[in-house]
Amino acid sequence: MYSIEAQGLTKDFKIVQSREGMKGAFRDLFDRQYRTIRAVDEIDLRINPGEIVGYIGENGAGKSTTIKMLTGILQPTSGDLKVNGYDPHGEREQFVKTIGVVFGQRSQLWWDLAVRESFRLLKKLYSIPDEDYHRHLNRLTEVLEMGPLLEQPVRKLSLGQRMRCELAAALIHQPRLLFLDEPTIGLDVLVKENIRRFLKQINEEYGTTILLTTHDLSDIEALSHRVVMLDKGKIIYNGGLPELSKQWGGGPRLYLELKEEWALSALQDFTKDISAEWQHIEGRCYRVGLTGPDPSVSEVLSRVVPHASIKEIRIEEAKTEDIVRRIYQEGVPHA
Repeated sequence: MYSIEAQGLTKDFKIVQSREGMKGAFRDLFDRQYRTIRAVDEIDLRINPGEIVGYIGENGAGKSTTIKMLTGILQPTSGDLKVNGYDPHGEREQFVKTIGVVFGQRSQLWWDLAVRESFRLLKKLYSIPDEDYHRHLNRLTEVLEMGPLLEQPVRKLSLGQRMRCELAAALIHQPRLLFLDEPTIGLDVLVKENIRRFLKQINEEYGTTILLTTHDLSDIEALSHRVVMLDKGKIIYNGGLPELSKQWGGGPRLYLELKEEWALSALQDFTKDISAEWQHIEGRCYRVGLTGPDPSVSEVLSRVVPHASIKEIRIEEAKTEDIVRRIYQEGVPHA
């Protein structure tokens, strides 16, 4: 059974079409006109138990609407959806006990209560047996280093401290599936790293499936087994980050500093049969873009070394952030 299985998942919203001017506003009071906006457009998505999947897209791409359908907050307009074997909206009472949710700017902890009291209320809400509750809370407290925080009111916690407690609250009932929406937003580098390490740990230790939405692609690179990219309500990429880089990253870039300055045409002749694009940066420095289906740095070097002496070599892979930005600016590239 898939953790998430969606087929043809679609969500439409009816929006009031306002008329212009005072007369139009008056008419709208008695005779409203509507138009339909499709936020999510027949997407198919399958996530296996134990996967960590990054779900990314620009603002307005349909990410939040998808998450709200997956968590049962919104009912789909059409399509089939099962999450942990349940209909999230139709079987909500049983379903919510199998998921945990962390929305970066929305707290599930009671603001004026001590953190421990919030956990006790969640224990009652989820009907967690005493033994299971204490064992799991002790484990979360140890891993997330929450000991000094448990007796403090939530309002007195820093953002990083509160986020650790939010994660614990979402996992207190040991859900099979965890939804994370911008879990590291506003956090400093050290806190981000600690939270990433914790998420990897619970994924490995408990097999928790994680669906992660974020604008911070370093979270995706650090955690995700797979990335799903959404644009205008449609999935435009569903696969691994290495494949994304290989297919659309334009290949690695090789930077060479030679001991002597060479004519660009001569260097291009050395590699004319292996899809290498040369650029003269300045002086004796050159950049080589490897654009073939299976570009090889070693092939470039094997053709250059017999003719030109190399002083320094540097290799750069295309950054995920640059690839994603280009896809959204220019559209889906074709291999």
